[in-house]
Amino acid sequence: MFDCFGAGQQLTQVTFGGRTWRETPELAAAQFAVLPVMRQLHESLWYLTEALSLPAAALHEEVRAALVLTERLAAGTAEQLLALDVGAHRRAVGELLGRVSELVRSASRGPDRRGTDLIGKDLRNARLRGASLRGAYLIGADLRGADLRSADLLGADLRAADVRGTDLGECLFLTQPQVEAARGDGSTKIPATLDRPAHWS
Repeated sequence: MFDCFGAGQQLTQVTFGGRTWRETPELAAAQFAVLPVMRQLHESLWYLTEALSLPAAALHEEVRAALVLTERLAAGTAEQLLALDVGAHRRAVGELLGRVSELVRSASRGPDRRGTDLIGKDLRNARLRGASLRGAYLIGADLRGADLRSADLLGADLRAADVRGTDLGECLFLTQPQVEAARGDGSTKIPATLDRPAHWS
């Protein structure tokens, strides 16, 4: 599932003043070029908004400043967005989110599995509370019954991961595309900010 985190609406309604490439074909090249930049900014806004809701008060001022900056960048013109080093901005936001994660998980620090290849692994009932699973490859992994409380799942690949009956409600930085890609059921718990996928019924 592709989720633009609201970037498409911002692009059409604000950046291009309500015009779309379908109605104005000459805008197609510019809009297609700007969309990936806008999407990265809006994804950062999603994570920063979540970070403000987490018990990391010591960093909330920095998070708010990053949020305001990201909103300002997203409100720029098409030319400004194309000239933006969005990769550098994303890295800066990622570093800040990493510090938030470390602070939140400090009371129950779990294993560091960042970027680990866990494809198809049997992780049933695994103790992953407070673990860093950032960018981990969990494709087809069996996570039924795993303790994922306060686990950081930013960028983790959950395609076909089996989370039936798993409590994902307290995971950090979990997104809608991630849950859509996983295999859950009616007993899988997810954060209140996300929608339960229709195919989980």
